[in-house]
Amino acid sequence: MSTVSSGQHTRPMCYLLLLMILQLGLHTAEGVWPLPQTLISSTERFHLSPQAFYFGYGRQSAAQQGCSVLDAAFKRYFALIFPDYTSGRINAHRLKCVMLVFSGRASLKAVTVWGALRGLESFSQLVYQDDFGSYFVNKTDIKDFPRFQFRGILLDTSRHYLPVQAILKTLDAMAYSKFNVFHWHIVDDPSFPYQSRTFPDLSSKGAFHPMTHIYTQSDVRRVISHARMRGIRVLPEFDSPGHTKSWGKGQPDLLTPCYKGGIPSGTFGPINPALPSTYHFMATLFKEVSVVFPDSYIHLGGDEVDFSCWKSNPYVRAFMQKMGFGSDFTKLEAFYMENIVNITSALNKTSIVWQDVFDYHERIPKDTVLHIWKGTPASYYAELSRMTKAGMRVVLAAPWYINHISYGQDWHNYYTVQPLNFSGTEEQKKLVIGGEVCMWGEYVDATNLTPRLWPRASAAAERLWSDEKQTSNVDMAFPRLQDFRCKLVRRGIQAEPLYVGHCKQEYQGI
Repeated sequence: MSTVSSGQHTRPMCYLLLLMILQLGLHTAEGVWPLPQTLISSTERFHLSPQAFYFGYGRQSAAQQGCSVLDAAFKRYFALIFPDYTSGRINAHRLKCVMLVFSGRASLKAVTVWGALRGLESFSQLVYQDDFGSYFVNKTDIKDFPRFQFRGILLDTSRHYLPVQAILKTLDAMAYSKFNVFHWHIVDDPSFPYQSRTFPDLSSKGAFHPMTHIYTQSDVRRVISHARMRGIRVLPEFDSPGHTKSWGKGQPDLLTPCYKGGIPSGTFGPINPALPSTYHFMATLFKEVSVVFPDSYIHLGGDEVDFSCWKSNPYVRAFMQKMGFGSDFTKLEAFYMENIVNITSALNKTSIVWQDVFDYHERIPKDTVLHIWKGTPASYYAELSRMTKAGMRVVLAAPWYINHISYGQDWHNYYTVQPLNFSGTEEQKKLVIGGEVCMWGEYVDATNLTPRLWPRASAAAERLWSDEKQTSNVDMAFPRLQDFRCKLVRRGIQAEPLYVGHCKQEYQGI
């Protein structure tokens, strides 16, 4: 009936059987978003009976019952595939993972459990209902794998606090679009909602409210667990030395005192890079963070550092003279960031930093990932060329700042990005590991997060997953994205409309 290959081009390790009672009919199947690398669909369709359908593990599968990720996914996807069916039991005996729908069964073959999750998502999108509520799937053969390995979404929980439930709902929607990295920009100038065990004053004095607007260690574990079960990594960002005003409320002597007329003005600037106590604090904080957030990557920020406060401080200027930096404050920032990267490297973490760190010629390990956030296509293409020529891996975010909104179908702008359209060799282009959609929080909280994010982020999702030549036409993409938006709405995601029209099942309220 339907075959889906998800993951890599290597020997399948995971086999998933999707067994069902089928009756032959005729219909045209709706599409899958993001578009698979290869999809062959027939007008032959098969009737699916929820009472007879179950997922199971194949005998040759390395994964078997007890694999928590897939066992949970079977239950989750049964409910997504049969949204109107509530009384049936969900079976999970045997599993096959490529995806093939034919003669009474669908098989799914994948190299990893994460590939199996993506295949389950594709299969769930192939199933549709007729006007009488019966479920069908067309005879389909899919072979699929992602174009880029890093497909991220950034949420900013400092400028506005996002309740845990809003984050979990975003993770659900991310899985539907096959995103696999949640970049959690958890703290910034306005507030410090992360509750540190080692430094509890950071949130008790730096959060908007010390009880209601914080993320406890339990909250963080819940987010990480929810993400993992959907094949999503959680990448925390603790941005410094700038963007740290909230840090100073709970950690004395961390920020640089600003001077005016030779005396302290009472205001503070970036983290003070001249004090040994700064690095002791950062090492202790990151030791905790590296345990709480187990992913092998950590984002260290390093962007938009205002040098004026450092310039005003006589002790910082004296430190610069002692270090031989003269009056070049980019060297001072480089000194700070190099120390922070060394701290996280000692904790076996690979660092991701904003492009400013590269632009200031800072000496960072070759395995550091650079994150492009600035500029027009011409400028970010030039930056991609420079960074990859230096042998650095890169994530592109500049064209996907979707907190910026405009009237009309601005999803076109996110869909038509060409991430590899820069001057460089094929080896350079392999160093672009993916891209990221950024939802900065100046004007976004839980009231408008979901409709502002979806389905606009899904346009970027297809660019990061699918073959560019097959997905370059916005007119051809429109009906598929419109259909996918209706699938999101049916699943309880308040995705905003693309244009005039309707969904068969409209959003029914909170």
